[in-house]
Amino acid sequence: KGDKEIVLEAVRQDGCLLKYASRKLQGDKEVVMESIRQSGFLLEYASEELQADKEVVMEAVRQNGSLLLYASQELKGDKEIVLEAVRQDGCLLKYASRKLQGDKEVVMESIRQSGFLLEYASEELQADKEVVMEAVRQNGSLLLYASQELKGDKEIV
Repeated sequence: KGDKEIVLEAVRQDGCLLKYASRKLQGDKEVVMESIRQSGFLLEYASEELQADKEVVMEAVRQNGSLLLYASQELKGDKEIVLEAVRQDGCLLKYASRKLQGDKEVVMESIRQSGFLLEYASEELQADKEVVMEAVRQNGSLLLYASQELKGDKEIV
């Protein structure tokens, strides 16, 4: 449980054993990376410090974008990680930082999958004609999330 060599060998055979490792070893990058390579879902058992480590989180998110949920707040603001997540599932935009909910590239990636995600875009992007057009093309009722100015734009309506 606390012996690194034993735990490392155990997680090589079954990554799920990370959840039984000592707190110290759940904070050991080598042990955690070995586990996460087998199943990104094991990020849940990594220490907070490693849930804030870009390399560790990216390994998990590449396998399953929804693992963005276990990332630190700081990494929910990392454009590379969030883009990887929303490319897999646009709905993950709602877990991105406010700053990235205002990033046009990130928001467009999400909205291309589901216009309903316009709801999570920043006010600035809800006032961006290109972004709103993408959403409204999919479903006219999404005009609801557009800025007042765009609600009166004949090209969009």
